[in-house]
Formats: sequence, C-alpha cells, structure tokens
Amino acid sequence: MRHLIPSTPLLRAGIALAAVLLTAWSQWLAAPATVRSGDEWLRDRYIALRAEPTPESRILVVDIDEGSLAKYPWPWPRTRLADLIETLLAGGARGVALDILQEKPADADGDARMAMLAQHGPVVLAQLFDFAQQPRPLEGGQLVGGVAAGAAPGVAAHGYLANHAGLARAAHTGNIGVVPDADGTLRWVPMYATFDGKNYPTLARALFDCCAGGPPLALGSGPLRVPYRRDWSAYSAASAADVLEQNLAPDQMAGKLVLIGSSALSIGDRLATPLGASTAGLLVHAAVLDTLLERQAGRAPAPWPGRWLALLCCGATVMLVSYTLARRSAAVNVLLLAACSALWLTLAYAIAPHDDRFSPAGPLLSNLFLLAVAVPFHWQLAQQKSRQLLGTLRQYVAKEVVDELLRSDLKDPLRPKQLQVTTLIADMEGYTTQVESLPVEEAAKLTTDFLDCLTRPVLEKHGTLDKYTGDGLVAFWGAPLPIADHADLALDAARMIVREVRAMSALRVSQGKAPLRVRIGIESGLAMAGDYGTSFRSIYTAVGDSVNTASRLEQAARDFPHDVIIGAGTVERATRHRFLSLGEQRLRGKEKTAHLYTLEETA
Repeated sequence: MRHLIPSTPLLRAGIALAAVLLTAWSQWLAAPATVRSGDEWLRDRYIALRAEPTPESRILVVDIDEGSLAKYPWPWPRTRLADLIETLLAGGARGVALDILQEKPADADGDARMAMLAQHGPVVLAQLFDFAQQPRPLEGGQLVGGVAAGAAPGVAAHGYLANHAGLARAAHTGNIGVVPDADGTLRWVPMYATFDGKNYPTLARALFDCCAGGPPLALGSGPLRVPYRRDWSAYSAASAADVLEQNLAPDQMAGKLVLIGSSALSIGDRLATPLGASTAGLLVHAAVLDTLLERQAGRAPAPWPGRWLALLCCGATVMLVSYTLARRSAAVNVLLLAACSALWLTLAYAIAPHDDRFSPAGPLLSNLFLLAVAVPFHWQLAQQKSRQLLGTLRQYVAKEVVDELLRSDLKDPLRPKQLQVTTLIADMEGYTTQVESLPVEEAAKLTTDFLDCLTRPVLEKHGTLDKYTGDGLVAFWGAPLPIADHADLALDAARMIVREVRAMSALRVSQGKAPLRVRIGIESGLAMAGDYGTSFRSIYTAVGDSVNTASRLEQAARDFPHDVIIGAGTVERATRHRFLSLGEQRLRGKEKTAHLYTLEETA
C-alpha cells in the first residue's frame, strides 16, 4: 500500500492539467471539426428549446405561397409586384423589403413603377452576393449602393447577381446571399458583404436602416449569429394573394416592416436552420430583423464571459473529481462526471444567448477525457492498492478473515487504529538447549515443525499473525476486523497449540529425543493495531500495554507448571472458558501486581 510508483502524484497532476487545457484549447484555439460540430449541435438544441411563440408585432411577412401562385401563376408581371408593394405602403407599412431578384427587364409599365418605388419610396431591393470561390465568378445585373469598407470590411464576396439597369437608382438595396455552415445549416448571416472595396448591407439591415426609425444601431460589419429567438409561428404572415385582394385589415399592415418573398418550393429558396431542415429564406431575414429591433430596444442579452465560465466550470469539475477519484469507486466517479456534465449543459444553455463564441462542447470534451483516462487510471491504482493490501494481509491473516475484510469494504483497513484485541505470545521453553547440539538441518526442521504447531491454530481460529520470534510467535485477535469473541478465539487457539505441541513432544520422546514444552501468555485490552513502518519496510502489528503484558505473562510461565498463563483482561472478556486462579504476582517491568490465571483444561 505504501509502495505506489513515485510518479503517481505527477501523473495525477498531469491528467488534471490536460483536462483543463482541453477546455482552454476548445475555447480560444482552433478546435477540430468534431468539436465545432458538437458546439453547433448543442447550440441548435438550445435554440430549439428556447424559441418563443410570443407574437412578433413589428414585422409582417408577405408570402408568395402556393395558394398565391395557384391564383396568380408565376412569373408575375412587374405591375403585380408593384401593386403588392403599393398596397402595403398604402396600408401604412413603414417599409418594404423584397427578397426577389429582378435581373432582367419585364413589362415596361411595371418596371417603371418598380423603379419609382425603389428610388423614392421606403423600399429595399434585393441583390445577391456569392461568398464562395468559383472558377468563373458570378456577375449579373448592376450593383447599387455600397459604402467604402475602410478599416471595417465585412465578409468577402467573390461574385454577385444584381437587378437590371432600370433599377440602378434604387435608394436602398440589401444582400440576400448567405453562407451556410459545413453541415448545410444557416447559423450566421453576413451583416455586410465586401466586394470591390465596398460594404453592402444584408437585406434585414438595409430595411432596418431605411425604415425602422429610432436611434441608430451600432453593429459590427462581420457575420452575425442569428439567435432565432422566436418560433416561426410567432411571425405575422400574410398570403400575397390576400394582400393583392385587399383582404388584410389595416392594423395588419400599419406601422409594420414588411418582408416579401416566397415559401413556395417552385420559386422560393429553402434553407436548413436550427429550427427546421427546410425553412424559407424569407423567415431567416425576419429573424435577423427581429434581432436588430431587439438590440435597438435594449433587450439584447448582455454579454457574458462564456469562455471563462467554461474554463471555471471545467476547473471546478477537475478539482472535485481529483478529490473523489482516489476516495470513491469508479462507478461513483462515472456518475459524478455525468452529473457535472449535466450541470454544465444547463449552465451552457443559460450562457448561449450571451456569448456567440464560447464552446459548449469544450468542458464535455474534458469530462470525456477524465472518463477515458483519469477514471481507468485511478481504478488501476485502486487495483494495485488492493493487490498490495491482499498481499500484506495474507502474510498475517487467515484467508477467511481476508475474505470478510474485502466484503466489509472498510476504508484503508490497515491504517493504525485503537481496537480491543487479545494478544497471544508463545515460544519454546529451553530452545537454546534443544538446538545447540543438533546439526543445522535438524535444528531448522525442529524450529519449522514447532512453528507449524503454533501457526496452524492461530490461523484456524482467525487470528492475525504479527511476527515470528525465532522459536515462537506473536498473534492477536480483534484486528484488522473487530471480533466480539476475540478473547475466546485466542483461548481456543492456545488450547489447540498446547495439544499439538504435546503430540509433537510425545513423538520426539518415542524417538529418544528430548521433550518439548510451549509457554503461552495471553492478555486482552486496548491496543493500536495497524501497518507501521517506513516507505522501505512496514509490518502490521499491535502495540499497547496489553501486548506488553502478554509478553510478561509468557515469561512468567516458566515459574508455573502450566503452559498457558492468562491475564485478568482476557478472563473478563471470555464467555466460553473456565479458569483457574494462580494468585497475584508482580510481572517484570510492572509496578503493580497482576492476578494470573490458567485454563482449567490445561491445569
């Protein structure tokens, strides 16, 4: 138990540090695609859980849906598109954004009306920027608007599709091009596309700047993570056919920011978002516009230091698990890691709206590392400790006691502790005389056979073998496992020892050899029993006054014809034996006299 490899503390510290560094790496450095995918998967789940059904009253989505196309087949003449916009503006809409490109001229009257609306009305036309590198860059129509990018460029674009030249005087235009993530899900929208040194706003930003009113909104020119804070059902939607047929109530249009597009599969664009695998692009623009309006109103989530919170949570988990790994079972530590992971997922759910950049999966990666490395490592250490413990115990204790000790699941059973024990000390009377004239081999055999007579009863009666003392031994009962009848078991062992030694002595006498006699001292009382020693060598032993008294009783046996001398402490605790009083005697090293006893059976 004391001889674990010296580098164990260093390994533990290294595992803990590696777990913390994994979280730090995922938060501040370029994490691998698997971790990023885990981050986005978790964020998507959070968005789906958080999406509110609360109606959005500031935005109206006008959908050229399948029903509208059934009444008014596509393609529409520009006059119909102009009618749609004029009806909305006449109904009090604050502004209208069109999620439809008009690359080529159409009917002259309709084009003229659209040009007038785009030039003089609160109308935002669409133009599309391509953010992917193409062998042949897209280039169609005539770009409109844009401001010098300067020191704040947006997302670099490599091509474009714009409206025809007849709409070149449009006052407001917005980009409808997007950049889905690698898995095809749209989570970020470029607030500005940078092309030929100019920044072009996204459609929702252009509509906001044009028509939202209120204080200006400072926002970076880079990509915006769309929070998708509302469920799609929360947005007010109207069929384009109903608008054209003037079936909308005035309050459905008055004061609204209007987005016109199509959810029809035949003409509309469909995108995967955290809220659905096939979402009309028109609704993404609505979600971005909703975000801008919320920020303008001061209801945007306050920024939180999500990365630092992730690192703090990971550090707390590592500290907790580092404490429990060496003190609890592998199963408990696995459950603890699962609980810490669940707690982090809950905390990450709260952090997600407040920090676009932190990695929700980072602490989970660290927990997985602890599960895969730290738990098996400490389990292996526990197995090593168990093997060492068993090896140590089997030197001293009967197999049955070891088995019971394992079943008891005591924590560090060899740690010194104060227990009630009964100590038995036995040796051969006249050992020197017996062996001095014998050859070495015969002396060794005599000693071994005699110690066998002493050891078998001790182990058979579930005693703990402390040590051999050349021609004798020290044993005790009551440690490492407390035993209620420790005194009686020691007396049983003593009676068996006397019987075996007498049998061995009789055999020797029959062979013409000198007889043998065993002297035994037994005493019960408090003692400190445990594994004592240093990192170089240790022994499981018991120390205390009762142990010293047992040694003095064994020495006193030479003054009596009885083989077993018993102290008062054992007599008080024994329940199955009868005793013969031998009177009082002052034992060597003791100030007071002690009452001595022997077993009636050996009297």
